[in-house]
Amino acid sequence: MKTRLIFIAFTLAIVSSVNAQVINPKETAKRKVEDRTNRKADDTIDKGLDKLEEGIGNIFKKKDKKQKDEKSNTSTNSANSGNVSDSESSSSARSNSKFDFEAGDKVLYFDNFERLNIGDFPAEFNTTASGEIVTVNGKSGKWLSMTKNGAFIPESIQALPENFTLEFEIGITGNISNNYSGLGVNFTTNNDDLFKDVVFFEGSLLYLHPGDDLLSVQILPKNGTEINNQIPMPQWSKERKPFAKVSIWRQSGRLRMYVNEDKLIDMPRFFLESQPYKMAFFRRFLEDCEVYITNIRFAIAGEDTRSKLITDGKFVTNGILFDVNSDNIKTESGAVLKEIASTLQENPTVRVKIIGHTDSDGDASTNLTLSQKRALAVKNALINFYGINASRMETDGKGESQPVQSNNTTSGKAQNRRVEFIKL
Repeated sequence: MKTRLIFIAFTLAIVSSVNAQVINPKETAKRKVEDRTNRKADDTIDKGLDKLEEGIGNIFKKKDKKQKDEKSNTSTNSANSGNVSDSESSSSARSNSKFDFEAGDKVLYFDNFERLNIGDFPAEFNTTASGEIVTVNGKSGKWLSMTKNGAFIPESIQALPENFTLEFEIGITGNISNNYSGLGVNFTTNNDDLFKDVVFFEGSLLYLHPGDDLLSVQILPKNGTEINNQIPMPQWSKERKPFAKVSIWRQSGRLRMYVNEDKLIDMPRFFLESQPYKMAFFRRFLEDCEVYITNIRFAIAGEDTRSKLITDGKFVTNGILFDVNSDNIKTESGAVLKEIASTLQENPTVRVKIIGHTDSDGDASTNLTLSQKRALAVKNALINFYGINASRMETDGKGESQPVQSNNTTSGKAQNRRVEFIKL
């Protein structure tokens, strides 16, 4: 922390001495650091900045504009990995069998903003900036547009458990610069730090920049050495793939992070502090662009599939996901399917009944049929992609008739949309 303060003070002193016309030297210094690749500056300033960056791990990592080797030929819809078209549904489970992310089963928070009117800002969020609920051309559902830079804190997500998963869909449109940090997911043990800019932040940070196709990882501890790393991120790219899905998985100190189906981070010591962490989204883009987020799903992770099915005789999961009003299995369901298949392969005498459940949206008879089709789709995936004998599995569907939570909330509905495996 001390090195960052020294860096800021030294930069302010240099800028003030070189340019007497500066009205706000602090902001000009910050812009000077982050916009160096696009603006020529005095050699004295650049040399001073270069020396400071070498000594403190380059907190304000400059982003060079990269030459794009290929033109965009990917549509907005194809970039959204959360949805699977009819033509893709037959291969979604197979393509996902190597995707080792496993969504938590106990949903603590879910929001797709469907309850809100266009133009509103969700009351469950706190912010230092501004935003509004919008619809996006070519995309389904409603999105929170982060219109200004600052923190966006979902206050329904309290202290983070030792094991959790966080999933959300993101998108970007409009003009965009390679400078500034991008879209952040910031974790800290200090509530006040949730509202702070990265310059003054203490904690563990992830910043995704679709203009530079880059993921930045920073760990700024209260004590100890700062860690900075940058990882290529073609999975979320303003030029080629402007919409993507992010999945984050914490297991104690370890962090795994995925964009679409690709694992970009697996750090054993990302969460260093012993106190409980909290989190905030943070928008930090230079140019006038629109940054969108939706389908935020936060859940407790770490369920033991083998123990629950074999020992307890029952395993219930919200991790097998389907397209809306469809039995097409989403790609991110592969980790759960693979775990179930492994359990059945290791216990060849075990037979199971697969039971589908829905929320109460729509007609009850339609939901009953849908739940039966979804159970059958799970059975077929286990047969076709994992070689489980069909005679070992029965299927059934209960529709909306057996809710485990109230259907009056989005989180309750997410819990009710589930698949059960009963040991026979």
